[in-house]
Amino acid sequence: MVRHIVLWKLKNELTNEEGERVKKEIKDSLEALKNRMKGVIEIKVQTAGLSGSTVDVLLDSSFENEEALKNYATHPEHIAVAENKVKPFVSERICYDYEIN
Repeated sequence: MVRHIVLWKLKNELTNEEGERVKKEIKDSLEALKNRMKGVIEIKVQTAGLSGSTVDVLLDSSFENEEALKNYATHPEHIAVAENKVKPFVSERICYDYEIN
């Protein structure tokens, strides 16, 4: 199994209201992909971090194997979410992928 963790920081110029809307759209859009692609085990998005958090959105996802993760990354529906719901609104992205033995 492979874990795919991504952290995003929203752009500073977003108002609180815009930021909340963007976080909800990111969460809803990414979590909706779970049953649409082969090899996806779990997709969870957290948007309500504690006060000490330094990022705004966390994607925590699991895949059957590295090939399933690659298929997810290049799937047109995932690309559409990334291009339309995520990239226009984030200033920073941190990703960590690892295999669970």
